[in-house]
Amino acid sequence: MKPIIYVLIQIITLYMYLLIASAILSWLIAFNVVNTRNQFVSGVAEFLYRITEPVLGPIRRRLPNFGGLDISPIIVFFLLMLLQMYLADYVYPFVP
Repeated sequence: MKPIIYVLIQIITLYMYLLIASAILSWLIAFNVVNTRNQFVSGVAEFLYRITEPVLGPIRRRLPNFGGLDISPIIVFFLLMLLQMYLADYVYPFVP
């Protein structure tokens, strides 16, 4: 059972990295640092959007409009950190 919890913690960590990459790429696209006409950039952006949007979308709908500021990745990152700490501190030590 411990390996399953360890794998869950690693999946949460990987998803947190994907959230960071998605936020940074969206900034780079917004400030015209990278060109979305490039097929590789477009593919990476589409992949990150498809991976993160199912989690970020419902949170965006519940948040008020902050005038172009999207704080949903910060909220999801915080919730994932809480889940990861809960699994590591309260579940993992007590599983046989």
